[in-house]
Amino acid sequence: MARKSDRPAYRCTECGWSTGKWLGRCPECHAWGTVEEVGGTPAVRTVPAARVASPAVPIGQVDGAAVTARSTGVPELDRVLGGGLVPGAVALLAGEPGVGKSTLLLDVAAKAASQSRPTLYITGEESAGQVRMRADRIGALDDHLYLAAETDLGSVLGQLDAVRPGLLVLDSVQTVASAEVDGAPGGVAQVREVAGALIRASKERGMSTVLVGHVTKDGAIAGPRLLEHLVDVVLNFEGDRHARLRLVRGVKNRYGATDEVGCFELHDEGITSLADPSGLFLTRRDEPVPGTCLTVTLEGRRPLVAEVQSLTVDSQIPSPRRTTSGLETSRVSMMLAVLEQRGQISALGKNDIYTATVGGVRLSEPAADLAVALALASAASDTPLPKNLVAVGEVGLAGEVRRVTGVQRRLAEASRLGFSHALVPVDSGEAPPGMRVLEVADIGEALGVLPAYRAEAAGRQRARR
Repeated sequence: MARKSDRPAYRCTECGWSTGKWLGRCPECHAWGTVEEVGGTPAVRTVPAARVASPAVPIGQVDGAAVTARSTGVPELDRVLGGGLVPGAVALLAGEPGVGKSTLLLDVAAKAASQSRPTLYITGEESAGQVRMRADRIGALDDHLYLAAETDLGSVLGQLDAVRPGLLVLDSVQTVASAEVDGAPGGVAQVREVAGALIRASKERGMSTVLVGHVTKDGAIAGPRLLEHLVDVVLNFEGDRHARLRLVRGVKNRYGATDEVGCFELHDEGITSLADPSGLFLTRRDEPVPGTCLTVTLEGRRPLVAEVQSLTVDSQIPSPRRTTSGLETSRVSMMLAVLEQRGQISALGKNDIYTATVGGVRLSEPAADLAVALALASAASDTPLPKNLVAVGEVGLAGEVRRVTGVQRRLAEASRLGFSHALVPVDSGEAPPGMRVLEVADIGEALGVLPAYRAEAAGRQRARR
């Protein structure tokens, strides 16, 4: 008879959850096909009580000055972090390949070193010479910035003893492995061991640590889910490699809010903060053009003015094309159906329709529905919308225009940039000084701003009489 300790054990390769029997789906992280056999079931052990090294004290007597955030020297990153990096904190920055993670963190490391703080940048993906070339290009050279190329955890810890940095940047956590743990670099056991060792070192030394993480093809952070639970801050670095805009979005932050977004511009000389990024999403014209409408989107708590463009042409094929860029295809299709059924615009069903945003920004929130609908109607009628007009509101399938969050912040940003007119849902609050706001209850009222639609609606009324 097999002993209990000889029975096979199973572990989820995604989150590390263990069980005594095989399951098709992990109950912890709900991933399919990730539970694999790892060996015998470990025996249950009882840990005796140990002598307390540092007794518990009342929370009011704990010194909070030691965990005051220090600025990274990059204003937009400080905005997301809640003021800067806290000593002893561990942050995880994840993003797609080529989005600019290494460039941003090398700039952060150089700015920290310029404050006479020893800073250690460890690369596991590139050679030291390759990182030096990037540092020359973006101007990230400083005598207090130390660089090493290491892939062994013991060597990384040895570099910490030699340099004693105040900031550690590891690029990336999936490339470092421990000789004491079985498995290839990037595996569940290796990532857990490397992250655990660096977190312990950061807490003991009061050293801020930034780990670079890879992402899967689905956009999730690669490695065990436990990694995101262990670190103090999780940041997502987003952006289209064909556009200049980059966004750093806070997913987890033990020291600040998680609804902040930092905006950056990536260029040949490096990466710079964008305190006012709305200019990237607008096309400056002297006169309005048919098929364009402006809206104000919220990225976290930050309002950004963006432009929606639409083009309709006669289709040469039986099934007209529907192409979108920066917008959700499903929501654009909904707006087309609403315009045809509720707005009485029948020409859209037979045309090829193209919709896009300017500057690579992605508009996924429902507040952009009204701007998308107006851009489509403007393109179909070949008449421009009034100049200096922004539109904010969610459009339902019944044609109603629904209220959205943050209308006052959106209108204040539009007014600051010089826009004087706005279309908003009913009961959206007071307008900023100098801005004329028109409240609309349904898509028919909103389309009334188009001269061609007003003339067509008047003709339909006369026909009914």
